Amino acid sequence: MPYMKSLASCLKKMITEGYTEDFKLTDEGLEAQNKHNSYSPEQVNIVNFFRFEGRSHPDDNAILYVIETNDGTRGTMIQNHVFADPSATQFMKRVKTIQKPT
Repeated sequence: MPYMKSLASCLKKMITEGYTEDFKLTDEGLEAQNKHNSYSPEQVNIVNFFRFEGRSHPDDNAILYVIETNDGTRGTMIQNHVFADPSATQFMKRVKTIQKPT
């Protein structure tokens, strides 16, 4: 899978597959930035995720989450996994469906 070589190329591939929403974790939950909707962990499915490790600096380490919500909103969220926000980690632990297709 050549799109897996970088975070940018993987994100671009997910967007072409229809995962166009940009998600961000807030105090209210997982927020769809374009729709301004917030979702609880029970309303979120992680349909895939990809880890990237930077060669030059630990700050380049990230996880790309591919997300679909219970109302059909599809998008992605990028989280730095070296300096991960503890509340983000707790949110992801409460998500019921986390898939990693083979």
